[in-house]
Amino acid sequence: MPMWEIIIYLFALLSITFPSPTHSNKEGDALYALRRAVKDPENVLQSWDPTLVDPCTWFHVTCDSDNRVTRLDLGNAKLSGSLVPELGKLERLQYLELYMNSLEGRIPEELGTLKSLVSLDLFHNNLTGPIPLSLSKLSKLKFLRLNNNKLTGRIPRELTTLDNLKILNVSNNNLCSTIPISGSFSKFSEESFLNNPRLEGPELMGFVRYDTGNCN
Repeated sequence: MPMWEIIIYLFALLSITFPSPTHSNKEGDALYALRRAVKDPENVLQSWDPTLVDPCTWFHVTCDSDNRVTRLDLGNAKLSGSLVPELGKLERLQYLELYMNSLEGRIPEELGTLKSLVSLDLFHNNLTGPIPLSLSKLSKLKFLRLNNNKLTGRIPRELTTLDNLKILNVSNNNLCSTIPISGSFSKFSEESFLNNPRLEGPELMGFVRYDTGNCN
């Protein structure tokens, strides 16, 4: 076999054996953007080294066999700061666990691009602003827990189209207007919505309009 054919064969073999780091770099950059946006007094993110190509070696990060990030476990990590839109670049993320911290600011609309997301747990933080409409695009979502924050505005009716949703908790916020009762929301009890003083109760189809009153 001519030398040039051997070189081409070896190059092709290496390309198969060592997958392109493009995705790892992009996802590492997204995670490091989160690290820059938060304060970490317990140094739980100490292993998040941006000089490493593969974020799958970082603590609290789980990846699949393709070295794509599938899980982020940072619950009760004493983090403060804000969420970042770059999290929307974690295309295969299934579990986003950031509960019981001191995170502030809005929930990024970009989380609605996480098509593989199964669980979004942001409860017991200090998050403000509305529940993003973009979350209604998360067709695989089973667990949505946003309770014990400072969220305002309406509960988006679009969320009722999440057919796989099994657990919903938006209690202990400052949400307003009426509670959607169609679609997947028909199976949730009032406990999912407790302690939102401005909620007017379930919407009565044909009697109470969904958008009544000033709600922001």
